[in-house]
Amino acid sequence: MLNIALVGVGTVGGAVADILEKNRALITARAGKNIRVVKGVVKNATRQRGDLGFPLTTDYREVVEDPAIDVVVELMGGVDKAFEIVSAALRNKKAVVTANKAMLAYHRYELEELARDLPFMYEASVAGGIPIIRALRDGLCANHIESIRGVINGTCNYMLTRMFDKRVSFDQALKEAQGLGYAEADPTFDIGGFDAAHKLLILASLAYGIDAKPNDILIEGIGHLTDEDIAFAEEFGYTIKSLAIAKKVGSKVSLRVHPALITKKEVIAKVEGVMNGVAVVGDKVGETFYYGAGAGGEATASSVIADLIAIARGETTPMLGFSYGFDSQLTLAAKDDITSKYYIRILVEDVAGVLAQTAAVLAKNNISIETVLQRKKRVKKEWANLLLSTHIARETDLIGALHEIAELGFVKAPPAMIRIES
Repeated sequence: MLNIALVGVGTVGGAVADILEKNRALITARAGKNIRVVKGVVKNATRQRGDLGFPLTTDYREVVEDPAIDVVVELMGGVDKAFEIVSAALRNKKAVVTANKAMLAYHRYELEELARDLPFMYEASVAGGIPIIRALRDGLCANHIESIRGVINGTCNYMLTRMFDKRVSFDQALKEAQGLGYAEADPTFDIGGFDAAHKLLILASLAYGIDAKPNDILIEGIGHLTDEDIAFAEEFGYTIKSLAIAKKVGSKVSLRVHPALITKKEVIAKVEGVMNGVAVVGDKVGETFYYGAGAGGEATASSVIADLIAIARGETTPMLGFSYGFDSQLTLAAKDDITSKYYIRILVEDVAGVLAQTAAVLAKNNISIETVLQRKKRVKKEWANLLLSTHIARETDLIGALHEIAELGFVKAPPAMIRIES
C-alpha cells in the first residue's frame, strides 16, 4: 500500500483522486501496490466537493507529520506557501510529487538539497501530460543536450493559432481564450511569457545543470504582435510561435522565452491550439519531438499518477537529473550575447530616403538587411509600415540600432522586432 495525501483538491487534485479510483485495477497492476488517497489539504474544508472518499483538513501539518502517509502530492500552486509545505514534507522524510512549476523555478535547488535520496517527482510541472521530464532525465541521459525548443504555453499558442488561421486581432483572440477558460481574467502570467519561463528553467536544470532564476533570462510576451507581423510571416512562409528556447554553445547556455518566426515546414510549427510540443536535440540521438496536451485536469493528473507509480515501484533517480553536487561547468549566457536573424517593423512617414537612412543605421551597427516590404497604413495614408528581415546579428547590436532608428525624424512609433528562429 502507498498512502498519499493531496495538498490541493481542485481541478487537478480531484482528477488525481478520480483516476486512482476509476483505473484502480490497472494502476495497481502497474505499480505493484495499491495507491490510496488518505487525506486532502484544502483552504476551505466546508466547501461542497461531493463524496471524495477521504477526509479533508486545512492544516497541512496533519499530513506532513503523519507517519502513515508515504507521499505528499502538492497541487495547490503558488510559491511561498507551497515551498513551506513541501519543505516540511521532505524534513519529515516524505516523498513528494508536485505539479508546481513556479515553486520549482525559484526553489528547485533548495528542494534538491532537502530531498537528497528521497523521491521527488514533478513530471506534471512542464507540458501537462507530455512526459518531457522523464525523457530528459532518463530517456536522453546518454546525450549532451544541444538545444530545447518548446511551445509550452497553451494560452499563447491558442491565441497565435487564431490570429493566423482566422485573422482575428490580438484583443479578440485573448477574449476568446478567456471565454473558453484557456486564459485567466488577468492573463499577464501567460501572455507575458512568465509561465513558459518557469517551465524552461526546470528543463534547463535537467539538461544542463543550470541554476538560473526567472530574472536571469530573457522573457518577452506576445502583446506587441500585430496584423502586419502576421502578414509578413505568411508572405515569407513563416508562422509565429511563442517559444521557450535553450541552446548550448561551447560552455554557455542561452535561455529565452519570446515570440519567434519559424518556417511552416518545421514540426514544431504544426503545434496548434492549446496543444504543447517540445523538440530536443541530443548530440547522439539527434532531434526528438514530444507532443500532447499541455494542461487540463486529466492530462496533468495522468503525469502526477505516473510519478506515483514510479515511487510505488521503488524507482530512485536524482531529482534534477544529476548526482547531488554535480558541477556541469556550463554557465548561463548573457541576454545580450544572443545571435539570431531578426524581423523589424517600423512605422514611418512615407517619404523619400526612409529606407536609405534606416539601412545606414543598421549597417553602422553591423546588421545587414535580407528582405524588405512596405505596407501603407489604412488610416493614415501618408504613413507606412517598413518591414525588414536581417541576416544573423548580435542582440546587443540590434537593440542599439533600434534605439537609433527610433530617434529618426520620420519614425512615428518605437520599432518592434521578432527573432527569426531557424
